Amino acid sequence: MTRNRVTLAYLSNDAARKTTYKKRKKGLAKKVSELTTLCGIEACAVVFSSYEPKPQVWPDSKGAQQVIARFQDTLALDERKNLNQESFTRQTIAKVSVQLKKQCKENREKVMELALFQCVEGESLDDKTIVDLDDIDCLIQKNINNIRNKMDEFV
Repeated sequence: MTRNRVTLAYLSNDAARKTTYKKRKKGLAKKVSELTTLCGIEACAVVFSSYEPKPQVWPDSKGAQQVIARFQDTLALDERKNLNQESFTRQTIAKVSVQLKKQCKENREKVMELALFQCVEGESLDDKTIVDLDDIDCLIQKNINNIRNKMDEFV
């Protein structure tokens, strides 16, 4: 026999609401206990209710204070390291932007090398812009300097 699915809605009957609260509170405490035992972690639960004058704390007040203190220490450490989502995203964007610029520069050099080789094979440079021609000139000068450096190594 299976249980009927419970619809999640406010219970208007006060007695039924109080009974459900007590059952669910007991189940929540059991789940926290199981989680700490099975996973070997620290966990706590705090429940404030209008049915009881003091909040219910699991496992106990001292244990909950230790877990909360550890949580706050972790938050403070994260703030010191500036590891929030916004700064992480900004750092990632900055790194990717640098990589993009580097890749664009490399691609531009490859395109200019290709144009240079096509020119050597006899194709015209008429379709190239002044910027393209300047880049080809820089590439030629760079290659000449590399050749001179290698020749100087042999002398």
